[in-house]
Amino acid sequence: MQQGAQDEDLSKKLHIPIEIGHKLISKLIESKSLSYSPYSHFKVGCCLLIKNNETTSDGESFYSYVLGANIENASYGASICAERTTIVKALTSTTTTTTTCKDATNWVCIAIIGGCDNDDGGKIISPCGICRQVIREFVPLDFPIVMFNADASQWECKTMEQLLPDSFGPDHLTHS
Repeated sequence: MQQGAQDEDLSKKLHIPIEIGHKLISKLIESKSLSYSPYSHFKVGCCLLIKNNETTSDGESFYSYVLGANIENASYGASICAERTTIVKALTSTTTTTTTCKDATNWVCIAIIGGCDNDDGGKIISPCGICRQVIREFVPLDFPIVMFNADASQWECKTMEQLLPDSFGPDHLTHS
């Protein structure tokens, strides 16, 4: 499939304008370049797409992009995945912190990309188990997670429920 058709398919899947889908992919590739991965050399980038409450004079929606990347540490357990970096950044940034942002009401999707420097495409990556659980904390079960290969030439979209079936989440801790 050619890149233009792929961008259009992504935009249709996410119900966003094609130019927003194209910019999402561009921002995702940019996020991968932010990776600090001197040990594994496996760079992962993440982009959270947020639909803002404001609109243009033409009635078009504004979108925000929150970028994150994996940050490795010599003490491997202290490394942080791109998805968790992105979510924490979105929830704590003064430019994106709103009540609706914190409960993911305006979140459109989370997209991830990853691979080694010399990958010419490679396999589509998916969030690790810990990241799946962290994402689950903030999104509904039908929330789309878009996963790309290293050069963004291939993608797959799954819902939170597909990636973490029978999950435990905040709804299990509601008080009567």
